[in-house]
Amino acid sequence: MTAEGFLEGRRLQMARGVLLQCIMGGYPPARFYGSDDGDLALVPDPAQIHRLPWSQQPRALAICDADELTGESSPLSTRGQLKAVIARYAALGLAPVVATELEFFVFAPNPDPTQPFQPPLGLDGRREDGHSAFSVSSNNGLRPFFNEVYECMAALGLPRDTFMHEMGVSQFEINLLHGDPLLLADQTLLFKHLLKEVALKHGLTVVCMAKPLAHTPGSSMHIHQSIVEIGTGRNVFSDKAGEPTATFRHFIGGQQAGMADFTALFAPNVNSYQRLCHPFASPNNACWSHDNRAAGLRIPASSPVARRVENRLPGADANPYLAIAASLAAGLYGIENKLEPSEPIQGEFVVPDNLSLPCTLHAALERLKRSQLAKELFGKEFIEGYIASKTMELTSFFDEITPWERRVLAAQA
Repeated sequence: MTAEGFLEGRRLQMARGVLLQCIMGGYPPARFYGSDDGDLALVPDPAQIHRLPWSQQPRALAICDADELTGESSPLSTRGQLKAVIARYAALGLAPVVATELEFFVFAPNPDPTQPFQPPLGLDGRREDGHSAFSVSSNNGLRPFFNEVYECMAALGLPRDTFMHEMGVSQFEINLLHGDPLLLADQTLLFKHLLKEVALKHGLTVVCMAKPLAHTPGSSMHIHQSIVEIGTGRNVFSDKAGEPTATFRHFIGGQQAGMADFTALFAPNVNSYQRLCHPFASPNNACWSHDNRAAGLRIPASSPVARRVENRLPGADANPYLAIAASLAAGLYGIENKLEPSEPIQGEFVVPDNLSLPCTLHAALERLKRSQLAKELFGKEFIEGYIASKTMELTSFFDEITPWERRVLAAQA
């Protein structure tokens, strides 16, 4: 839209079905988004209109809500779903607080998708070989790229807590500062968009797949969650003596009750399960623990005022609005129904059957399809439309034969 049209308040409308568009570009049958495929209104959030600092031509981006023409939020909108979850907390006098940790890879251009990704050439003319995890000098070869990333973050008002080199080859992590869940989802979306755009300027490729390299840790989007009282700001996970509260236990119980049903929302792509089936620091379970990274729900070591629950299941490929909404909705369900969690685990452990999670996209979609909890919390229209879209993606994946199948199975009798 032109700047003039935007400033005049011209309404931008979009076909309703676009909210269920597949990652390949197609759409599920029209019955999942209204047979008429009528319009939605895109309503910009005044707090989320940004001049894009990396663009030579003056250009701005506005994050919008997708609203029905009657004025209500569309049930197909993931941003609308998150706002609805936050409103349910507010009705109880509570406000969730979240922070996201986003991991990503920086690669050289990859014009041939049949070839593996490679790290870019550094200033020394070499490619990183995997010995730079947590090194203070590990990204020197990418210094011009990261300098512009930092400058663009500042220009967009994206505060950062820590930035580090992660375990993978040319893999990095940013921790965004904790705050309002909608703000953090917006910031996570903006940051991923920023990364992609700045990388292209520097002749690089940023990849937020869950598992872009074999034999290498995948990329997560851990979600840290706490709840405070509206008005006082008191963390309701801790009592006056600094001990865990019943609300804290019930929140964990709700997380456990929803994780298997919501796995397809946290791990939305075929590749998501490549990360989860090799669970090094990517735990595919609904166990909880005090500071054990093998648990899907980890309670980081902290002071009572910062007591929080870390959901370690979502990958970097997850929709931040939907992943945060699903995690918070499960916790609220536990609070409202006073659900008790399992016993915490420590050290090495075997995952009980009732706390195991689906390990393929097909299994996760089948679990979501049977979930009355998901339909209750997110609405039948959204869940059925989401499943229809993701089923098309899974079918598209199965329409291709992989190099592994040709290499290993073609010689079999």
